[in-house]
Amino acid sequence: MNLFPWLLFAHIFGAIIAFGASYSTFPLLGAMSGKEPAHANFGSRFGHTVSTKVVRPLAILQGLTGLGLILVTGIDLTKALWLDVAIVLYVIALSYALFVQIPVGHRLVELTAGGPPPAAAGGAPAGPMGPPPELIATARKARRGGMLLGLLIAIIVFLMVVKPGI
Repeated sequence: MNLFPWLLFAHIFGAIIAFGASYSTFPLLGAMSGKEPAHANFGSRFGHTVSTKVVRPLAILQGLTGLGLILVTGIDLTKALWLDVAIVLYVIALSYALFVQIPVGHRLVELTAGGPPPAAAGGAPAGPMGPPPELIATARKARRGGMLLGLLIAIIVFLMVVKPGI
């Protein structure tokens, strides 16, 4: 049985599901959550849930199906610099996502769990204006991490499609 078409299908379909919608919607979700603090916890919980239950398992599957494709096609990694670079970038992206970005997302969920400060008698928010400094710093870290991961994904896709040097 020829496994190549099945592995290629799983590899491409997994990438579309894992990164397709999240690639374009997570930045919008973050921006909207920042503009509507009453919904920030929902936005952070939704983003974190999608990251952990959809993106993470399928991102790991990308590595497994990619390895399977290398094995069934017999690609010589010493002669495919484009693939070597893509693999290194994949390992960097996956490691960053698992050990930095997902914990940051979890922290955002915790920091937004209480919701915005309640309104005072006159309708103005009680307490100091604006979100706590830790929330701002964590949201910035999440945004920078998302931008890094988005850039790495774009480069990996470019390498997979264009295969420069062939």
